[in-house]
Amino acid sequence: MTNFRKSAQLAGRPISVFFDLQRRNLYSITGQWENLTMDVRKKIESTWKPTVQAAASVKNSNPCDKIMNNKHVIHPMGWDSFGLPAENAARLHEIDPHHWTKMNVEKMRQQLENLGCSFDWDRELSTCEPDYYKGTQAIFLELFKNGFVHQAKSLVNWDPVDQTVLADEQVDKEGRSWRSGAKVEKRELMQWFIQTTKFAKSLLDGLDSPQLEEWRDIIQLQRHWIGKCDGYFLNVQTQCGQTLKAWTRSPEDRGIFVAVKQSHPICGNRPITKEFFTDASVVHPLHNTILPVIVLDKEELSSDDSAYIGVSSSQEDLDIASSLSIHIPGASNMTREEAAKIIKEKGLGEGNLVSHHLRDWLVSRQRRWGTPIPIVHCISCGPQPVPAEQLPVIVASADEDINKWKQTSCPKCGSHAERETDTMDTFVDSSWYFLRFLDPKNQQRPFDPSVTNSLMPVDLYIGGKEHATLHLYYARFMGHFLHSIGWLNHPEPFSRLLVQGMVMGKSYRLKNSGKYLQPKEVDTSSKQPVELGTGSPVVETWEKMSKSKFNGVNPEEVLEELGCDATRLVILADVAPTSHRKWSEDTYPSILNWQKKLWLTVFEFLKERKSETPEISDDISATLVKEEERLWDARNYFLSGITFNYRKSQQLSVAVSKMKGLTNKLRRTPEGFKGLSVQFERALALQLVALAPMAPHFASELWACITSAAPMKTNEFDWSKPVLEQRWPQLDAEYKLSLNILLNEREIASVKLSQDEFRAMRRNDALQLAMGIDRFKNMLGKWKSELRTAVLNQKLKDLARKPGSQKASTKRT
Repeated sequence: MTNFRKSAQLAGRPISVFFDLQRRNLYSITGQWENLTMDVRKKIESTWKPTVQAAASVKNSNPCDKIMNNKHVIHPMGWDSFGLPAENAARLHEIDPHHWTKMNVEKMRQQLENLGCSFDWDRELSTCEPDYYKGTQAIFLELFKNGFVHQAKSLVNWDPVDQTVLADEQVDKEGRSWRSGAKVEKRELMQWFIQTTKFAKSLLDGLDSPQLEEWRDIIQLQRHWIGKCDGYFLNVQTQCGQTLKAWTRSPEDRGIFVAVKQSHPICGNRPITKEFFTDASVVHPLHNTILPVIVLDKEELSSDDSAYIGVSSSQEDLDIASSLSIHIPGASNMTREEAAKIIKEKGLGEGNLVSHHLRDWLVSRQRRWGTPIPIVHCISCGPQPVPAEQLPVIVASADEDINKWKQTSCPKCGSHAERETDTMDTFVDSSWYFLRFLDPKNQQRPFDPSVTNSLMPVDLYIGGKEHATLHLYYARFMGHFLHSIGWLNHPEPFSRLLVQGMVMGKSYRLKNSGKYLQPKEVDTSSKQPVELGTGSPVVETWEKMSKSKFNGVNPEEVLEELGCDATRLVILADVAPTSHRKWSEDTYPSILNWQKKLWLTVFEFLKERKSETPEISDDISATLVKEEERLWDARNYFLSGITFNYRKSQQLSVAVSKMKGLTNKLRRTPEGFKGLSVQFERALALQLVALAPMAPHFASELWACITSAAPMKTNEFDWSKPVLEQRWPQLDAEYKLSLNILLNEREIASVKLSQDEFRAMRRNDALQLAMGIDRFKNMLGKWKSELRTAVLNQKLKDLARKPGSQKASTKRT
């Protein structure tokens, strides 16, 4: 077998790649050009795969487009590998969950590598491995030590399918489990809680931080979830000795009544009188006033175990008290600040501002495949934390007797004790992973603050909107907590946010029963799809891909059909990352044809560049000047758009569209001028550098092809290095950028500015510039006049609807 050794310098160290010439006859190796068939595509990817992987393995070298801009980048990968799906699947296949999980991780890692994803695998982590959940347990103990963890009986959400407890955030509006879809039941169990409400006000105020970029409606979702922090939770005792957690807007007020829903546990079998009274009463912990418990349907009662203390400062509460003839105690001399201080000092509740509906994070889960809660229960000493030197508490294996596993000794007194058998919610595992990525090999502690503080906060967080009140909320809480104990310099862990869309697949279900069908079971030849064999009508919809809906796509099959780079481009080119993506094979041809155009363009460039240079006549010279001007402008125009959509907007589909536009401009270059033109060479090189982050193998082959036409006419690139090592091209200093001025999304004018002027411009500068344009100023004046008239007309209409308002209406007219 004949081999050819090709060497390159990558990040200061040599890389050797061996090509088998009997199988790979690419131009970059043989100098013989071929048509871009599927076989050639696969040859390109297998040939350049070692180079692409080597580039990815260089420390902090990903992603490619950031490195090209001289950025220090960490682009890691990890696996959120604990949880119900893995445990249930392992049980179904009669295999240990750890073994099942490792097999799936290996398979997914291989798929990502086949897709050419350039992750820093040296930082890879998995939440089910002891070296990771040792850190999770250590952070839990920090929470415990600082008073953020408690155990209490609680009315909880019970998933009857998965046989475990769910946090409020994991139950949808219809009362169903976010995971299994089962209707959630209510049960009273002893559970562990993390007191996220202690940071409710801090988390709410943090949403105003200028650090948060492009969070858009996620900020409103989190505001709504946290709520207006204008009250306190108090622990109130019933006359029977029960403790209720009741919210009050004014703890300094003596109170009037305590309101609950009829489904509240305190009601139990107690009789409800016709006037909404229960036979229970409670004692206000600050004022010792005895308050009746009544049943109401009130906004502040957001859940079945909610309780609300009515106060005299609320007219609505006074009206309720009056209608039920409830005695109203006299005023208190206590101030709000004094009340809050007493609550905190005497442990009468939570001495921090919180909304009426926000609850603490319920983290207990009644399953084995999760991070063990590092607490032991001693009859003499009560719940005790596992000493740090004994971490991690190892997960009980599937075949291990849990009764034997939990036997241990008390770390305080040494007597017999039992381990906690509940495991943690998997969101605890994922609430701090971004910090472990920065210090993944630390064996002494979860992470070294001196390491993480030099790199935090995370520059770009990519996640789905469904986790706006789940992972993102919990991770923000963890950031605020770790900041409060001095482990982090920044309370907010993430700066920029990119909310990714879902990949949707076409699904088919029977109209009558709702049963999902496989595509092969449906006849789609007519306008109305029907089930094959029965003719029953079928509903065709686009939904989130799911095995149960038979609408998923096997990535390995797509890779086999299209190849790695074309698959990557198909994924990126159709819609923006923030939009839902309807997966369809109809989008394949556009990408494949574009690649063919690029392939042909490079071939024509090489053919002309390597041929003898023709004698330059006056006509050729004049045409060349025009072509140079056209291509110079095209290069700068498309470079500006591509750069903006890579760096700023993250609209990668638009970046692909711009690259296609540049290809079309290159294709319009007359025959004979591709080899002569300096600007064609610059624009073609830009094209390949811009393409490299998305299609690294294809761009690498084309770059190797054009550099074989040395000597090159420009020196803005290091032609001796591969495309993945090139710096991002810069706009020419003479090229001016456009400031587009819009009113009501309609473009009024466009002003050309130098790049320095454009970058230095601020909001007020742009507004002042716009106000100097007569057309804008005139249209703005007209628009304001129309707006004033519309507002006035609406006010007149509103007044006309009110009795006795005609006089006011006439005055306004």
